[in-house]
Amino acid sequence: MTPSSANDESRRSLLSRRGFVAGAGAVGGVVAGAGAAAAMAGHRDTSNDAVDSGDTIDLDRSVAFYTGLHQAGIETPPQRYCVYMTFDLTSPTTRDLQVLLARWSAAIAQMMAGKPIGTVQPTSGEGVGSDTGEALDIGPSSLTVTLGLGPGIFGPDLGLGHRAPRLLRDLPRLPSDNLDRATTGGDLSLQACADDPQVAYHAVRDLARMGRGVVDTRWTVMGFGRASAGLGQSTPRNLLGFKDGTRNLREPSEFDQYVWLHDDVDWMDGGTYQVARKIRMNIEIWDADRVSDQEHVFGRSKVVGAPLSGTREFDTPDFHARSHGQDDISPVSHIALAAHENNGGIRILRRSYNYTDGINPFGQLDAGLLFIAYLNDPRHFVALQTRLGGSDLLNEYISHIGSAVFAVPPAPKVGGYLGEALFA
Repeated sequence: MTPSSANDESRRSLLSRRGFVAGAGAVGGVVAGAGAAAAMAGHRDTSNDAVDSGDTIDLDRSVAFYTGLHQAGIETPPQRYCVYMTFDLTSPTTRDLQVLLARWSAAIAQMMAGKPIGTVQPTSGEGVGSDTGEALDIGPSSLTVTLGLGPGIFGPDLGLGHRAPRLLRDLPRLPSDNLDRATTGGDLSLQACADDPQVAYHAVRDLARMGRGVVDTRWTVMGFGRASAGLGQSTPRNLLGFKDGTRNLREPSEFDQYVWLHDDVDWMDGGTYQVARKIRMNIEIWDADRVSDQEHVFGRSKVVGAPLSGTREFDTPDFHARSHGQDDISPVSHIALAAHENNGGIRILRRSYNYTDGINPFGQLDAGLLFIAYLNDPRHFVALQTRLGGSDLLNEYISHIGSAVFAVPPAPKVGGYLGEALFA
């Protein structure tokens, strides 16, 4: 499946409003279903440690849904493809949200183990399948599905305001924002990542299908070619042709310091925050620029990825180095403005993907970066983007057109469901 054809299919299938697949009854019954799903999937789950940390692909490899403390899809080494979707909650009742999260959890556990979420071909010729079937026989493909809860969940309608994560609020307007309302905000988010694009697409398609009557789809991005590196992975490239994520967080100690929550509200212990940005790139303009100027914009060499003050990709940038009376790395280059050395030690986890939406109305490539970050304080992203949006040389070639922030709860206990502690 190509990204453009998958995007067309997602619009046809995921934006449909035709009916709601009959849901489960009581929450207890749904949670029991989640436990049963875990039991059925147990022989396929191999735990997060079994995910290949390099660049080879094993479509039979699975990731455990019940991971202990943290949701999968954050510290998990990034897979090759991502489908990211946000939703608006349309039901006014807390119980409907609770049932949806329980049903989604049961389905996610199944799909991450490479199993369908129900019958694909009903025994009755008139029946409707519970699973759409397009991921049959492909394998789990290291699928992970990560759930986020937006600020609207904790508004006045559901009566959950007293349980709101301490730092969860809509992002302020930031320099370089050119946001489209159609790609901004959301009450819930799902990040489905896999090493086969059809597996990631199937996951979000069926979860959106399950949610009809409780949530409406808001905006979606189909990502490919991971644009950030995890532990043991080679550094990938973004659509501007530069290595992306050279200095990304990789070690467990870094996640503990910069990503995981320890002192937020009690039910979020082990969770984190997610910031998503859809960043459009002016690719034709960029492609016409001299490579030497492109390197000046990033502060790195294009082929090797070395900082302009060094010779190898992983050389530590020297932001004070000068040659021929000029800074080796411009103080307004992308890496200089984003570096933790120049931002009071702020670091975030990047888990980004390239995207394409085909051709824009002007006949140019409509493509860019689905930027996804995980961090234990969303204000850190605000501080970084305030600097970058104000003076980054890269701003001539990019535009932030989508934005959202979510609280990402910890992993559920075995037999439980995502966000369960919120309703305690």
